[in-house]
Amino acid sequence: MVKNVEVFTSPSCPHCPAAKEVVELAKEKLGDAIDVTYYNTMDPEGREKAVGYGVMYVPAIAIDGVIDFVGAPSLPELLSKLE
Repeated sequence: MVKNVEVFTSPSCPHCPAAKEVVELAKEKLGDAIDVTYYNTMDPEGREKAVGYGVMYVPAIAIDGVIDFVGAPSLPELLSKLE
């Protein structure tokens, strides 16, 4: 079953690039087992999605509709949630 991963970021966030990088590494490892969507919380769509999840801080990562990480996880932490 494909896991849906949603990543919430902001252009001014110093920690968001690390979150994006770890998600990309997970995508390289897991391939089609995960579907990744990125949301910029400065854009209306991203802000609406973030509000719906109750995201107060970025980066935030939701897996299958549940916020699992606030901040950038390590690759092993992320993979353990995805596998």
